[in-house]
Amino acid sequence: MHEVLKDAQDAARVIFRSWRYTPVECWMPVDTRRAPVIAPSTINMADRLFCPAAATLRMHILIWFLEGQSSQRDIILGAREALPPEVRIFASHRQDRPEITGSADVSFLEPKDNQERIDWVIETALRHGIKVILVGRVGSVFEAQRHRFEAAGLVLVTGGASMGTFELVDDKSKFTAEAERAGLACVPAITARNAKELIDAYESLRVLGDVCVKPAVGIYGQGFWRFKSEADSFRCFANPDSREVQFETYLNAYRAGADRSAMLVMPYMTGSECSIDMVCESGRPVAFVGRRKEGLHQTFENDSPAVELALKAAAHFQCDGLVNVQTRDDLDGVPHLLEINPRYSGGIGYTRHTGVNLPGIFATRRLGLAEPVSDWIPNIRVKAITVAVPVTT
Repeated sequence: MHEVLKDAQDAARVIFRSWRYTPVECWMPVDTRRAPVIAPSTINMADRLFCPAAATLRMHILIWFLEGQSSQRDIILGAREALPPEVRIFASHRQDRPEITGSADVSFLEPKDNQERIDWVIETALRHGIKVILVGRVGSVFEAQRHRFEAAGLVLVTGGASMGTFELVDDKSKFTAEAERAGLACVPAITARNAKELIDAYESLRVLGDVCVKPAVGIYGQGFWRFKSEADSFRCFANPDSREVQFETYLNAYRAGADRSAMLVMPYMTGSECSIDMVCESGRPVAFVGRRKEGLHQTFENDSPAVELALKAAAHFQCDGLVNVQTRDDLDGVPHLLEINPRYSGGIGYTRHTGVNLPGIFATRRLGLAEPVSDWIPNIRVKAITVAVPVTT
């Protein structure tokens, strides 16, 4: 049953060793003394299965999913499917989104200010005995305060193992330079900070074919445009979803305003794009699924050059948690890195149809519990549809 907690019982930290014998700190409403560690060697499996103390401890393992994409609901459902029913799932959002957070056992409304969120998350986690916290947005803001979470005994998962990850992947120009330095195939890009640099970059790349542009820092593909000389000059207004515009039209609009943020000018690769969702642990991918859009459907892959490139990139940039890597094939079908998103993608829920429960794998491994069995189902196609769900008032 879903509930919204306002007060918490006084709790004491204990050490519990799960069936996988992984130390997990959790909380239970007992006295304030630290309980002794139960050595696995002193308890046989029958005792472990039927030990009331162990059962009580498992009932108080808690995990918290902070605000993320709309797919936060899929994250909660995937975790719920994989976790024992005694494990309680907490979820929160800065907006009133019961269709998302209502899938958790307990939900909160987050403060809107980022700094206030940090203080509130730490205080709330300690009050309710929450151990593992997954950040769904602005991971760099939380990563910068990791020392505070660690001092409080909290396990914080931001998408990166350190600030170095975010410094390189959040700025696409730095990401491109580092990927090239590391020998990872990457879509080449020229950074333009003013109109002259934009023109120079366009002229140098147009000899190779179509050119595209996107902000050096941004999310959701916002600000992406493909330059098409034959495009109607009004097309970008009549059909903005086409993302096609004449360079001259774009340049005139670019010049019309004040100082612009840095843009990346790139050759437009005509191959298909692959979005690889994965679970990483300190730079080590442990589970992954790639997906591509093919017409109205999406298909999946787990053993392809694009997936292999994405895994190498996640390892090099030290990704940690549920993350997403995007690649695009060139005319010859060779994949090139587009970007790394140090957070779960909006379409991660689709991947569960492959027999791989990425949110469940993440949650169980972080809590030291047995992870769900992955049984890859080949040749699956999915189509996203809109479904209405009842929400509480």
